[in-house]
Amino acid sequence: MGVTKEDVESSLTSVLNPSHLAFSITPFSFSYSLSAINLILIWINILGFFVFQEVIDTSGGCGASFSIEIVSEQFEGKRLLERHRMVNAALQEEMKQIHALSIKKALTPEQWKQQQEAENSQPAA
Repeated sequence: MGVTKEDVESSLTSVLNPSHLAFSITPFSFSYSLSAINLILIWINILGFFVFQEVIDTSGGCGASFSIEIVSEQFEGKRLLERHRMVNAALQEEMKQIHALSIKKALTPEQWKQQQEAENSQPAA
């Protein structure tokens, strides 16, 4: 049984209680399934580290490679490397089944807010 999108969301939400979590899956091997992703999401939810989450499956369901954007109050005062370690720790069991995890963003709520305001204030091309 492979990792599912829901696994990843649950694990990250339970551990990091994110205010934002964007998640995508990229194909690598068809030996994985969405069940591994589901486990990751469950653990995230249980640990409660993230406040917002969004997970997108772009792998066609194989669950081999994931890309995550996450916002959590638990990242306050932590350097980027520490934040990545927190995400990896939250997904410890799921990482045994998936090939790759790319943490695109690991931000505090204030950093996320500033980023969103900057993007929204830019004039349309």
